[in-house]
Amino acid sequence: MRCAKRFGTNWMMIVPKASTKEGARQRWVIKLGSALLSHEEGGLNRPLIASLTGVCVQLRDQGIDPVLVSSGAISQGMTRLGWKGRPHELHQLQVAAAVGQMGLIRAYQGAFEKYGVQTAQVLLTSADLNNRNRYLNARSALRSMLELGIVPVVNENDTVVTEEIQFGDNDSLGALVGNLVEADYLVILTDQEGLYQADPRHDPAAELVRQASAGDPLLEEYAGPSGALGRGGMLTKLQAAAKAARSGASTIICSGRSPGALLGVPRGDIPGTFLKAASGRMAARKLWLAGRMQSRGRVFIDDGACRVLMDSGKSLLPVGVTRVEGDFQRGDLVDCLAEEGHRLVARGLANYSAEETAKIAGQSSLRIEACLGYVDEPELIHRDNMVLV
Repeated sequence: MRCAKRFGTNWMMIVPKASTKEGARQRWVIKLGSALLSHEEGGLNRPLIASLTGVCVQLRDQGIDPVLVSSGAISQGMTRLGWKGRPHELHQLQVAAAVGQMGLIRAYQGAFEKYGVQTAQVLLTSADLNNRNRYLNARSALRSMLELGIVPVVNENDTVVTEEIQFGDNDSLGALVGNLVEADYLVILTDQEGLYQADPRHDPAAELVRQASAGDPLLEEYAGPSGALGRGGMLTKLQAAAKAARSGASTIICSGRSPGALLGVPRGDIPGTFLKAASGRMAARKLWLAGRMQSRGRVFIDDGACRVLMDSGKSLLPVGVTRVEGDFQRGDLVDCLAEEGHRLVARGLANYSAEETAKIAGQSSLRIEACLGYVDEPELIHRDNMVLV
């Protein structure tokens, strides 16, 4: 009874609007499992893909950019190969994934093309996200796709993955992609209405958990085993919600049978189970930058740059940098100190290495390509990746 009362239906759901200021857009990571995408008669559930595609297009019109994390490649490959059961050998799973990925992406591409929307295939392994440079490259690519109005379709690169570089399940992948794109929501579509306090297939009186805090260990008492086609069960979804919350994203676990229910989320009508992050996206990120990473170097900035950072909350441009210390790489945390008095002003993630920063220090952003032979970002540290101290 204590859990039922705690996770009941009386909590007020406060949902941020899709656009909080002119030009601002939300980002949602929407994850679909194999059980949803597999048709009862074999092959892909194309009507569901068509329905979800229409919902994604409508969400875009509401100021929400969707990123799809889609399972289904292996089960689709099994159907194409005529295999009745999921194989256990890694090389056979990789073959099924390679064969099935072709059909999976073609289905999404064809569905979105009817609305004039471009899609892009993105295949990742955990090694891509554990390596800082590859992590940043993936982040830049995904963000550029969203800025161009492209809907990314992300999946684990099962063709080359090994046990050592597996995400383990696409629920975890969804949470990590949410971190990459700084998502507002992780939406996990499943074959259940959400998280129940007991298995509703065996206990008709089981109550749906409407709202709780992401990462609450009491929720794991309700988790059941995984299904036949997928690797993940409700436990992996709860663990993914906890990971997403560390980046400030709340999670919705709901039925994928009626994806149109997602259209009510911007007005506070949330289907399924809502797992709220303890702090907002930027708050969580700022806390992480401020105290949970070790600085790899220092950049000294002039008075003009100090004023811009402290008074206007803008990004740090190379023109404001006077000198560089340390041997940091792109994506490392660096301290920003005032040249006069050596006072710590800010900390942030550098878009260029120490060697590259030294070459562009004092230069206009328009000169970066001339100095380095290429340009990655116009800012040395973007304001979203910086915290004042």
